[in-house]
Amino acid sequence: MREGSPARGLLFLSACSGAPPGGAETRAMPEIFHTVLAFLLVLTVVVFVHELGHFLVARWNGVRVEVFSIGMGPELLGYTDRHGTRWRLSLLPVGGYVRFFGDADESSGSAEVDLEAMTPEEKAVCFHHKRVGQRAAIVAAGPLANFAFAILVFAGLFMIHGQTRSVPVIDAVLAGSAAEAAGLKVGDRIVALNGKTVERFQDVQRRVALSDGKVMQVGLVRDGQPLRVEVQPRFVDNDDGLGNTVKMAQLGIQIKLSPGDVHRLGPVQALEQGVAQTWTLSADTLTYVGQMISGFRSASELGGPIRIALFSGQAAERGVADLIVFIALLSANLGLINLFPIPMLDGGHLMFYTIEALRGRPLTERIQEMGLKVGLALVVALMLFATWNDLGLKGLWG
Repeated sequence: MREGSPARGLLFLSACSGAPPGGAETRAMPEIFHTVLAFLLVLTVVVFVHELGHFLVARWNGVRVEVFSIGMGPELLGYTDRHGTRWRLSLLPVGGYVRFFGDADESSGSAEVDLEAMTPEEKAVCFHHKRVGQRAAIVAAGPLANFAFAILVFAGLFMIHGQTRSVPVIDAVLAGSAAEAAGLKVGDRIVALNGKTVERFQDVQRRVALSDGKVMQVGLVRDGQPLRVEVQPRFVDNDDGLGNTVKMAQLGIQIKLSPGDVHRLGPVQALEQGVAQTWTLSADTLTYVGQMISGFRSASELGGPIRIALFSGQAAERGVADLIVFIALLSANLGLINLFPIPMLDGGHLMFYTIEALRGRPLTERIQEMGLKVGLALVVALMLFATWNDLGLKGLWG
């Protein structure tokens, strides 16, 4: 078996802790119809973007695309374009794929296809006969399309709705909190955390939440004078938006919010902030995954399609802007996770191609086949584990 096209490399997991962004308190469990509708919209958008990345770069490299499918299984609707590509909407909304010329099936295997018996014309449009650099570009295009989409969505929202940039000046210190124990006071302005500059209160919230509860060096300005104190965040029980309790590190401070905290950005600055936001989301996701692997954070926070569906429904209830933000967040999350070096995912294919480029020849078919089997087993295990976590959600049954 040769390594196949990356189109099946879609792993839908959510490694982000807490409720989806945009709301304060969430309302009751959204109606099942609205939840399913929102989930299908979210899923369709991120899958289409991912597969479109593969499709466009494949076409630019002269690969014939035979099928572009949103969903898996039997076709519900479809048409064939003038290039011979069958665009289809399939029954099972659990992913999607593009099938290239030379692929034996949707899994992109080529064991049943005699690639060497192809004519020169057929080899010219076959994915498996392209140079390793071209195949790698086609593989990487899916996740990169997800990142690019997230960047553009965030940039658009920052231009239209604005970006919240709350001044990190403490308005209240909660009794019994880590901030009170460290001597933080009302009127203190936080300017740095662990040596990194703080420009807005949202930076404080994010960095503290990812702190593992370790002691943090907090740079302050008090009465015009610089000051540095040590604070050890304390864990408090926080609702994840679905009625489940998760532990979250907090300082125990509050600030005043005002309409003036929301700033509309120009195109260039909005694009810069869109890149920064997408980068931050990806870095935070890797941090969460690392904390789960190390055992610091509960693996029960790893969610699958059911949790994504519930969050989709809640985001839709709060409004179009929140739903768009959630789509962008999931797109970035999907792009990152599918770059993990696991065979069957895009990252696994890229790993094979990197080895091929270094060796000057691909790995043996037996090694590739074993790797794909291990990768498939791992992906299935992750999905089953995530689904098991989802079935334990209180919000699912509440």
